[in-house]
Amino acid sequence: MKTVAIIQARMGSTRLPGKVLKRLEDDTVLGHVVHRLQAVDNIDEIVVATTTNSEDDVIESKMNTYGIKVYRGNEQNVLSRYYEAAVKAEADIIIRITSDCPLIDPDVTAAVIRFFHAENADYVSNSLERSFPRGLDTEVFLMSVLQKAFENAVSPEHLEHVTPYIYQNPHSFKLASYTNEIDYSSYRWTLDTQEDWELINEIYRRLYAKNSMFGWRQVIGLMKEYPELPMINAHVEQKKLGQ
Repeated sequence: MKTVAIIQARMGSTRLPGKVLKRLEDDTVLGHVVHRLQAVDNIDEIVVATTTNSEDDVIESKMNTYGIKVYRGNEQNVLSRYYEAAVKAEADIIIRITSDCPLIDPDVTAAVIRFFHAENADYVSNSLERSFPRGLDTEVFLMSVLQKAFENAVSPEHLEHVTPYIYQNPHSFKLASYTNEIDYSSYRWTLDTQEDWELINEIYRRLYAKNSMFGWRQVIGLMKEYPELPMINAHVEQKKLGQ
Protein backbone atom coordinates (compact mmCIF):
# COMPACT_ATOMS: atom_id res chain seq x y z
CA MET A 1 0.00 0.00 0.00
CA LYS A 2 1.32 3.41 -0.96
CA THR A 3 1.61 5.91 1.88
CA VAL A 4 1.60 9.55 0.80
CA ALA A 5 2.15 12.58 3.01
CA ILE A 6 0.19 15.57 1.73
CA ILE A 7 1.18 18.99 3.05
CA GLN A 8 -1.36 21.75 2.51
CA ALA A 9 0.30 25.11 1.91
CA ARG A 10 -0.58 28.55 0.62
CA MET A 11 0.89 32.04 0.82
CA GLY A 12 -2.36 33.60 2.00
CA SER A 13 -2.84 33.76 5.77
CA THR A 14 -5.15 36.05 7.71
CA ARG A 15 -2.77 36.45 10.64
CA LEU A 16 0.70 35.95 9.12
CA PRO A 17 0.75 36.21 5.29
CA GLY A 18 3.59 34.42 3.52
CA LYS A 19 4.47 32.43 6.64
CA VAL A 20 5.21 29.17 4.81
CA LEU A 21 8.17 30.67 2.95
CA LYS A 22 9.55 32.76 5.81
CA ARG A 23 13.27 32.17 6.26
CA LEU A 24 14.09 29.96 9.22
CA GLU A 25 17.85 29.52 9.60
CA ASP A 26 19.09 28.09 6.27
CA ASP A 27 15.71 27.15 4.76
CA THR A 28 12.06 28.13 4.60
CA VAL A 29 9.36 27.03 7.03
CA LEU A 30 7.87 24.76 4.36
CA GLY A 31 11.32 23.48 3.44
CA HIS A 32 11.89 22.32 7.01
CA VAL A 33 8.51 20.55 7.06
CA VAL A 34 9.42 18.72 3.84
CA HIS A 35 12.89 17.72 5.01
CA ARG A 36 11.56 16.45 8.32
CA LEU A 37 8.97 14.31 6.55
CA GLN A 38 11.68 12.96 4.27
CA ALA A 39 13.24 11.49 7.42
CA VAL A 40 10.11 9.40 8.10
CA ASP A 41 10.90 5.92 6.82
CA ASN A 42 7.30 4.74 6.48
CA ILE A 43 6.25 7.48 4.05
CA ASP A 44 6.60 6.61 0.35
CA GLU A 45 5.97 10.01 -1.22
CA ILE A 46 5.48 13.65 -0.26
CA VAL A 47 3.12 15.98 -2.11
CA VAL A 48 2.50 19.66 -1.46
CA ALA A 49 -1.12 20.67 -2.12
CA THR A 50 -1.37 24.38 -2.84
CA THR A 51 -3.89 26.57 -4.65
CA THR A 52 -4.30 27.73 -8.23
CA ASN A 53 -3.79 31.34 -7.12
CA SER A 54 -0.90 33.11 -8.83
CA GLU A 55 0.54 34.11 -5.45
CA ASP A 56 1.20 30.41 -4.83
CA ASP A 57 3.34 30.02 -7.96
CA VAL A 58 6.34 30.66 -5.71
CA ILE A 59 5.45 27.59 -3.62
CA GLU A 60 5.45 25.39 -6.70
CA SER A 61 8.76 26.87 -7.87
CA LYS A 62 10.35 26.32 -4.47
CA MET A 63 9.16 22.72 -4.26
CA ASN A 64 10.45 22.04 -7.76
CA THR A 65 13.95 22.81 -6.48
CA TYR A 66 13.48 20.07 -3.87
CA GLY A 67 12.07 17.59 -6.36
CA ILE A 68 8.75 17.55 -4.50
CA LYS A 69 5.52 17.03 -6.44
CA VAL A 70 2.94 19.80 -6.24
CA TYR A 71 -0.80 19.57 -6.77
CA ARG A 72 -2.78 22.77 -7.26
CA GLY A 73 -6.48 22.99 -6.51
CA ASN A 74 -9.29 25.01 -4.99
CA GLU A 75 -8.23 27.48 -2.30
CA GLN A 76 -11.36 27.37 -0.13
CA ASN A 77 -12.40 23.75 -0.66
CA VAL A 78 -9.29 22.20 0.83
CA LEU A 79 -11.01 18.82 1.09
CA SER A 80 -11.38 18.64 -2.69
CA ARG A 81 -7.78 19.78 -3.11
CA TYR A 82 -6.61 17.06 -0.75
CA TYR A 83 -8.73 14.37 -2.37
CA GLU A 84 -7.62 15.27 -5.89
CA ALA A 85 -3.97 15.35 -4.79
CA ALA A 86 -4.35 11.91 -3.22
CA VAL A 87 -6.02 10.51 -6.34
CA LYS A 88 -3.24 11.85 -8.56
CA ALA A 89 -0.60 10.37 -6.24
CA GLU A 90 -2.43 7.02 -6.24
CA ALA A 91 -2.34 7.01 -2.45
CA ASP A 92 -3.75 4.19 -0.36
CA ILE A 93 -2.91 5.79 2.98
CA ILE A 94 -2.71 9.56 3.50
CA ILE A 95 -0.67 11.41 6.09
CA ARG A 96 -2.06 14.91 6.61
CA ILE A 97 0.44 17.53 7.70
CA THR A 98 0.05 21.31 7.57
CA SER A 99 2.78 23.65 6.37
CA ASP A 100 2.80 25.74 9.55
CA CYS A 101 4.49 23.02 11.63
CA PRO A 102 8.29 23.32 11.15
CA LEU A 103 8.86 21.47 14.44
CA ILE A 104 7.08 18.34 13.18
CA ASP A 105 9.05 15.40 14.58
CA PRO A 106 9.84 12.49 12.21
CA ASP A 107 9.81 10.02 15.12
CA VAL A 108 6.35 11.12 16.27
CA THR A 109 4.92 11.01 12.75
CA ALA A 110 6.44 7.56 12.14
CA ALA A 111 5.01 6.33 15.45
CA VAL A 112 1.51 7.58 14.56
CA ILE A 113 1.72 5.71 11.24
CA ARG A 114 2.80 2.49 12.98
CA PHE A 115 -0.04 2.91 15.47
CA PHE A 116 -2.48 3.32 12.57
CA HIS A 117 -1.44 -0.05 11.18
CA ALA A 118 -1.43 -1.74 14.59
CA GLU A 119 -4.97 -0.51 15.33
CA ASN A 120 -6.25 -1.43 11.86
CA ALA A 121 -8.07 1.90 12.02
CA ASP A 122 -9.74 4.11 9.42
CA TYR A 123 -8.36 7.28 11.00
CA VAL A 124 -5.68 7.91 13.60
CA SER A 125 -4.23 11.15 14.92
CA ASN A 126 -2.29 12.55 17.85
CA SER A 127 -4.65 15.53 18.00
CA LEU A 128 -8.06 13.94 18.63
CA GLU A 129 -7.09 13.64 22.29
CA ARG A 130 -4.36 16.21 22.75
CA SER A 131 -1.25 15.31 24.73
CA PHE A 132 1.48 16.46 22.34
CA PRO A 133 2.36 20.13 21.79
CA ARG A 134 0.26 21.76 19.06
CA GLY A 135 2.53 21.73 16.02
CA LEU A 136 3.32 18.00 15.98
CA ASP A 137 -0.12 17.16 14.58
CA THR A 138 -0.17 14.05 12.39
CA GLU A 139 -3.32 12.54 10.90
CA VAL A 140 -3.33 9.18 9.12
CA PHE A 141 -6.31 7.80 7.23
CA LEU A 142 -7.32 5.48 4.41
CA MET A 143 -7.95 6.74 0.90
CA SER A 144 -11.41 5.14 1.04
CA VAL A 145 -12.20 7.24 4.11
CA LEU A 146 -11.05 10.44 2.42
CA GLN A 147 -13.22 9.55 -0.56
CA LYS A 148 -16.29 9.18 1.67
CA ALA A 149 -15.58 12.58 3.19
CA PHE A 150 -15.15 14.10 -0.27
CA GLU A 151 -18.44 12.60 -1.48
CA ASN A 152 -20.53 13.47 1.58
CA ALA A 153 -19.14 16.55 3.34
CA VAL A 154 -21.09 19.74 2.67
CA SER A 155 -20.54 22.15 5.58
CA PRO A 156 -17.97 24.93 5.08
CA GLU A 157 -15.82 23.82 8.02
CA HIS A 158 -15.70 20.26 6.69
CA LEU A 159 -14.60 21.48 3.27
CA GLU A 160 -12.00 23.87 4.68
CA HIS A 161 -10.40 21.64 7.30
CA VAL A 162 -10.37 18.29 5.41
CA THR A 163 -10.86 15.79 8.23
CA PRO A 164 -13.65 17.01 10.60
CA TYR A 165 -16.25 15.04 8.63
CA ILE A 166 -14.26 11.90 9.47
CA TYR A 167 -13.66 12.37 13.19
CA GLN A 168 -17.10 13.91 13.80
CA ASN A 169 -18.69 10.69 12.52
CA PRO A 170 -17.27 8.07 14.91
CA HIS A 171 -20.12 5.66 14.14
CA SER A 172 -19.11 5.57 10.48
CA PHE A 173 -15.34 5.24 10.89
CA LYS A 174 -12.98 3.40 13.21
CA LEU A 175 -11.05 6.16 14.99
CA ALA A 176 -8.05 5.87 17.30
CA SER A 177 -5.94 8.37 19.25
CA TYR A 178 -2.18 8.22 19.62
CA THR A 179 -1.24 9.85 22.90
CA ASN A 180 1.82 10.63 24.98
CA GLU A 181 2.10 9.50 28.60
CA ILE A 182 2.70 13.07 29.79
CA ASP A 183 0.39 15.87 28.72
CA TYR A 184 2.32 18.62 26.93
CA SER A 185 -0.67 20.00 25.05
CA SER A 186 -0.31 23.43 26.67
CA TYR A 187 2.72 24.12 24.48
CA ARG A 188 2.04 25.87 21.18
CA TRP A 189 4.60 25.18 18.42
CA THR A 190 2.53 25.94 15.33
CA LEU A 191 3.01 29.06 13.20
CA ASP A 192 0.01 31.33 12.90
CA THR A 193 1.00 34.66 14.46
CA GLN A 194 4.01 36.92 14.90
CA GLU A 195 4.40 35.63 18.47
CA ASP A 196 4.45 32.05 17.18
CA TRP A 197 7.15 33.08 14.73
CA GLU A 198 9.26 34.66 17.47
CA LEU A 199 9.13 31.45 19.52
CA ILE A 200 9.84 29.07 16.63
CA ASN A 201 12.65 31.28 15.36
CA GLU A 202 14.21 31.26 18.84
CA ILE A 203 13.91 27.47 19.11
CA TYR A 204 15.66 27.02 15.77
CA ARG A 205 18.33 29.56 16.69
CA ARG A 206 19.19 27.62 19.83
CA LEU A 207 18.93 24.03 18.56
CA TYR A 208 19.32 23.84 14.78
CA ALA A 209 23.08 24.39 14.46
CA LYS A 210 23.83 21.48 16.79
CA ASN A 211 21.33 19.08 15.20
CA SER A 212 19.25 20.10 12.18
CA MET A 213 16.79 17.28 12.91
CA PHE A 214 16.36 18.07 16.61
CA GLY A 215 13.39 16.32 18.15
CA TRP A 216 10.42 17.40 20.17
CA ARG A 217 11.88 16.16 23.45
CA GLN A 218 14.84 18.48 22.96
CA VAL A 219 12.39 21.35 22.53
CA ILE A 220 10.59 20.30 25.72
CA GLY A 221 13.94 20.37 27.50
CA LEU A 222 14.57 23.86 26.17
CA MET A 223 11.13 25.02 27.35
CA LYS A 224 11.79 23.69 30.84
CA GLU A 225 15.27 25.20 31.03
CA TYR A 226 14.06 28.58 29.80
CA PRO A 227 10.43 28.95 31.00
CA GLU A 228 10.24 32.42 29.49
CA LEU A 229 10.21 30.86 26.00
CA PRO A 230 6.72 29.31 26.06
CA MET A 231 5.42 32.58 27.47
CA ILE A 232 6.18 34.29 24.14
CA ASN A 233 3.00 32.89 22.56
CA ALA A 234 1.14 31.50 25.58
CA HIS A 235 -1.65 34.04 25.08
CA VAL A 236 -2.31 33.11 21.43
CA GLU A 237 -5.65 31.38 20.94
CA GLN A 238 -6.06 28.66 18.35
CA LYS A 239 -8.61 29.51 15.69
CA LYS A 240 -11.78 27.46 15.95
CA LEU A 241 -13.28 25.49 13.08
CA GLY A 242 -15.01 27.83 10.68
CA GLN A 243 -13.02 30.91 11.73
